[in-house]
Amino acid sequence: MRNLLVTIRYDGRGYHGWQIQDNADSVQERFQEALFRVIGSRPDIKGCSRTDAGVHANMYCVSFHTDHTIPADRLPFAMNRFLPDSIAAVGAREVPDDFHARYSCRGKEYIYKILNTPFRDPFLSGYALHYWHSLDETVMNEAARHFMGRHDFTSFCTVDPHRQKGDFHRTITDISVARQGDLVTLTVAADGFLYNMVRIITGTLLYVAQGKLGANEIPDIIKALDRTKAGPTAPPEGLYLNRVFY
Repeated sequence: MRNLLVTIRYDGRGYHGWQIQDNADSVQERFQEALFRVIGSRPDIKGCSRTDAGVHANMYCVSFHTDHTIPADRLPFAMNRFLPDSIAAVGAREVPDDFHARYSCRGKEYIYKILNTPFRDPFLSGYALHYWHSLDETVMNEAARHFMGRHDFTSFCTVDPHRQKGDFHRTITDISVARQGDLVTLTVAADGFLYNMVRIITGTLLYVAQGKLGANEIPDIIKALDRTKAGPTAPPEGLYLNRVFY
């Protein structure tokens, strides 16, 4: 048996997230179908993360054991024959037998894209949040720096007993807000993320930009351990799993 790690990218607009759902299309289901067409079996596949409906991935990793002899470097080409246009396999390699796409992960990086212009862009519809009020990315970046370090992020998590249990501490290793033309992008890397954590951080930073919260209030919101103290949950379409670290 070999343990293979496959890297894919996907447009999440048409899917109800990564994980297989009873009554909705998912990225995992499409991946498994394509893999079966190539290797003729359905191994137990391990995804690096759960992503919600409408969320995209620039990098998503899947591991599984197989006794099939296809060379790892040929597997992405073979799978892409059967994957829909919205999903692409972009790499594969053999990994140690005890490697697990999720539990071997040391951290992840997400980005959230905001189109900050009075007029919507049809070519970014579903790929960035359209926000027409003026944004000061400098103020947002100042507020974002308060998230750096290890904290209990209860205030920035949607509590779901099926998805989130135990310790709510996470370590943010890097976070920034930057503008390129009309596109404002939040980039955040951490050793792990809670359910909706990046989207709630984004909504909170938008509240700061609106003047509904001060940048210096972020530490108190973190300490409050109270979801109602933070800003709203930003929509999913601007969120991308950008990098996975092993």
